[in-house]
Amino acid sequence: MAIVPHTIDLVVADMTAAMVFYRTLGLDVPDVGPEEAQVQVSTLGGATLGFVTEELMKGHNPHWVQPVGQRVTFACRCDSANELDETYARVVAAGYEGRQEPWDAPWGQRYAMVGDPDGNRVDLFAAISEEGEE
Repeated sequence: MAIVPHTIDLVVADMTAAMVFYRTLGLDVPDVGPEEAQVQVSTLGGATLGFVTEELMKGHNPHWVQPVGQRVTFACRCDSANELDETYARVVAAGYEGRQEPWDAPWGQRYAMVGDPDGNRVDLFAAISEEGEE
């Protein structure tokens, strides 16, 4: 049997703040309270994005140490360059960090970067033209 990646978990300091950010980004995340220690979100692409609190990490692994700096980077595909631009603008207008404004990358994609409340870099990308979609 092949091993199939299923869930990528992000460790978050504040579950409510994380859910608000990822909802603003455009993911269908539940409305949860600060007492929620773990949340999983199934994405349209078939992947599962999980969120676990620092307290849960410490509870399961007493040797866990909070990372310093960026914890993870991942990319979200947008359906079009316009959708990417609109998503970036919406996230930044909501007060989140815009790390790199949208640009047309030499590899044929529209690309942008934002920061989530825990300092993780979230990349946004879309094909510049329909022929180049991935």
